[in-house]
Amino acid sequence: MEQVFFNVPLSKLEPIFKRWIKEAQAEIQPTKVEPTEQSQQWLDLNDLVKYDPEKRKKPTWYSKISRQEVPHYKRGKKVYFLKSEIDEWLKQGRKKSNAEIEQKAEAYLSNNKKGLK
Repeated sequence: MEQVFFNVPLSKLEPIFKRWIKEAQAEIQPTKVEPTEQSQQWLDLNDLVKYDPEKRKKPTWYSKISRQEVPHYKRGKKVYFLKSEIDEWLKQGRKKSNAEIEQKAEAYLSNNKKGLK
């Protein structure tokens, strides 16, 4: 004998329950959130020292801040940094490889052959 729930056989309710469970699981799944200005990660000086790939010490960072060499924000006596801005600042120090320099030189020479003759 089949079980009955509110005068409806369980065999008819089972697909409905399975669909509800799937829908609920889909809603619970974490969604990827793209970073926005409001959700960017803030670092204080201690965090920055830990994050810095060169492992510069606090006095070095203080001198960079005072010379306005690094993007930062001040709130009273506290200094804060946006991680995305620090990443961009670190990328500015990138040096070109020999292959990139050679490609640029070849492109320059090929574009300026007219002036050499």
